[in-house]
Amino acid sequence: MKKLALLFAGLSLLAATGCKDDDPQQLFPLNGLWQPVKEVITTVPTNGAGVSDEITYTTCQKDSRWLFNEGNTGKRTDKDEIGTPAICSTVSDRNFTYTYSTSDNRIEIKYQGTVVPDKGKVTKLNESTLNLMIEDTTDPNQYKTKTYTFKRIPQ
Repeated sequence: MKKLALLFAGLSLLAATGCKDDDPQQLFPLNGLWQPVKEVITTVPTNGAGVSDEITYTTCQKDSRWLFNEGNTGKRTDKDEIGTPAICSTVSDRNFTYTYSTSDNRIEIKYQGTVVPDKGKVTKLNESTLNLMIEDTTDPNQYKTKTYTFKRIPQ
């Protein structure tokens, strides 16, 4: 009976340690060229329920690009249809610097010529997808976020 109890204890210990996930979570780099696909704007007033609006980008807007370089610099190029007839054109071309913490996924983007940086969080980052949430806390009566979904563009 003692042998059976020892065998059961040994198997239990083996099962408990055998299921341990020793593989570290794979980290994917933020640096690279990203194509915006959509954004979700969420607004939560301090005295009520929140609302979210999903904005799917047009084909022209999907020609926009965000470039995150390895040296914590980048460039954001936004495109949209302008004029009559509508022509897909660059509407904004802005350089930025950024800091990104992989330990808590916090990100800060400071556009050239601006004083207040955009602050937020990377909520998803893998080999092909980036979700970037930017927080807007300028209004004390509401909390607002804009979450961009990007697709990685191979270089």
